[in-house]
Amino acid sequence: MDPLISRRPTLNINPSSTVLNSSDPLKKLFTKLFNVLPSSSRGHVVAVIGEFLGTIVFLVLAFAGVETASASSNKNQGSGVSTAIKSHTPEQLLYIALAAGFSLAITAWTFFRISGGLFNPVISFGMALIGAITWVRCLLLIVSQSVATIAASYIVYALFNGGLNVGTGLGGGTGNAQGIVIEMILTAQLAFTIFMLAAEQHAATYLAPIGIGLSLFIGELVGVFWTGGSMNPIRSLAPCIVNRSFPENLWIYFVGPIAGVILAVLVYKLVKALEYETAQDQDQGPELILPTARNVVGRKPSSVIPMASLNSAPPSVEHSQAKTPELRVQQPSKPHTKSIGFIDVPAPGTEEKAVLPECYAD
Repeated sequence: MDPLISRRPTLNINPSSTVLNSSDPLKKLFTKLFNVLPSSSRGHVVAVIGEFLGTIVFLVLAFAGVETASASSNKNQGSGVSTAIKSHTPEQLLYIALAAGFSLAITAWTFFRISGGLFNPVISFGMALIGAITWVRCLLLIVSQSVATIAASYIVYALFNGGLNVGTGLGGGTGNAQGIVIEMILTAQLAFTIFMLAAEQHAATYLAPIGIGLSLFIGELVGVFWTGGSMNPIRSLAPCIVNRSFPENLWIYFVGPIAGVILAVLVYKLVKALEYETAQDQDQGPELILPTARNVVGRKPSSVIPMASLNSAPPSVEHSQAKTPELRVQQPSKPHTKSIGFIDVPAPGTEEKAVLPECYAD
């Protein structure tokens, strides 16, 4: 072995060292705190805390991006700085969209396994409509997300000079009806993206936050100029609470996003009723082998494309005893899982490795 390679430092991460041990002063505090809660409520508590913290981080970064784009491009600053501008430039619109999209992608990826990384009351409402979460969890998340959004607005207002100018409003001569339809379409594409990438289980579910962040990014690119790109009623309401100013057309940002989520739910249920999982199967040969995703309790059924056509019958007993070598990969028994928030994770020591589906070679 190359002596230079042998002297390179390596990461020696001990998983047990990341868990609170008996000498950690926080262990007793957290143990007493969670022992008070019934076991059936601990998942809700974890989800509420995760959504509260995640929503604050996401919106503080997104709102700060709006404030930075406005303040840095305002030439009439005088002795101070102002975030109030008459019109946005394409550079500002791109800056704002990037700040929102990247903030959601990173924050959702961080909190995805804790609470689901929804950060939006209407998205929580849609997840309950498709059965991804319970209505009790939905109500708790809506309260947590709403409080966190208002808190994020106050944090940005206190941290940055120039006033809080992150509110949403109609621009470019957009009428009320147009604003509703624009918000409905933008919210529908965001919600449907979340349904198909996060609620549906597939081999690339762990990459869902990237697609969700890009979905918000493209929605902001389109919507910021015309409606402010809200796609979230509380996101529009919170700055109004901080500034104590409520525009007459604020109701648009409730009707539009809610209608958009309902539209996304209808489309989702349509493709599920049509069994979209089998649509691609006719073009797949028996040589295609895709990894399967673990069937997590409480999640939507898997949408992994089968290896072979559904019309092909399984091999007979005589064929399995032929001289042709048989390729068979046994599926391991399902490990015990424990529920933490929105995502179920395997218990320590029972992590499941990716396996190939059962297949036969002619």
